[in-house]
Amino acid sequence: MRVALASDHAGYRLKTQLVERVRRLGHEVLDLGTDGTGSVDYPEFGRRLALAVAGGEAERGIAVCGSGIGMSIVANRIPGVRAARCCSEWDARFGRLHNDANVITLGERVTGPGLAEAIVDVFLATEFEGGRHARRVRGIDVGE
Repeated sequence: MRVALASDHAGYRLKTQLVERVRRLGHEVLDLGTDGTGSVDYPEFGRRLALAVAGGEAERGIAVCGSGIGMSIVANRIPGVRAARCCSEWDARFGRLHNDANVITLGERVTGPGLAEAIVDVFLATEFEGGRHARRVRGIDVGE
């Protein structure tokens, strides 16, 4: 699977760790920046990631900022993106199973590196359950 990752300056260290984790899991990585801890604006990087997922350049995306909130808001503004801010493995599992989340957002300042890796593992390993949830996801995407 091709996985896009992006962060702002506040999420750079965790994003760098997660890039390596995704590679170790055998997935292709599309690293969309930022490339350091110098101050940048998170909307630029969140939008870049969301457009890559919505446009088919990547099947899933992982965005990291300080809290995970800003990146989630930005990503969810792009049609076709269903971003879930995840603070636990449970969030990642049910975001995939029930909501077909194609992007997760994490906060480097609120989620430790070990937990972040576990969240990513679950996000990448879990498939959408479909069934009654497919109708609900269509309602998200087209406003039914």
